[in-house]
Amino acid sequence: MISSAFAAEAAEHGHEAAGPLYTDPHLWVAVAFFLVVGFAWKPVSRAIGAALDARAAKIRARLDEAHKLREDAQEMLATYRRKQRDAMKEAEEIIAHAKAEADRLAEQAAKDLEEVLARREKAAIERIAQAEANAVREVQDLAVDVAINAARQMLAQSITADQAGKLVDGAIEELPRKLH
Repeated sequence: MISSAFAAEAAEHGHEAAGPLYTDPHLWVAVAFFLVVGFAWKPVSRAIGAALDARAAKIRARLDEAHKLREDAQEMLATYRRKQRDAMKEAEEIIAHAKAEADRLAEQAAKDLEEVLARREKAAIERIAQAEANAVREVQDLAVDVAINAARQMLAQSITADQAGKLVDGAIEELPRKLH
């Protein structure tokens, strides 16, 4: 069949079959071509397959690395989200503790203020009472002084010198009894 194809080709080009088929150079060129292709096919196909396998392995390694990086990134993201939630929870706890402490301090300050105001009020009342007592004492002392002065004046106007001397002598005699 191959020989008839070559014969038909030769007839087209104006060549006539000159002899047996094995003497045709086209046949030998075709046989040599197929032999070279046949012998080269196995190593070339292996080389192409190996190159494709190597490229596929590189791509697979890159994909595996990308998957690993993605998993690491997702794990890191989950870790950071967990840390953020923990930090937010801790911040809320700190705020709640600070509010509770502020409330406690405000209550303590109000209690301390009430105690201070009560002490100051008591001290003011004591000072007012002392001032009243001092004022009463001063009024009494003044009343005694006024009464003594009035009594002196009245005695001075109503007693004679002899009567005054007798009163002074009587007071001097009573003095030792009153002192003991």
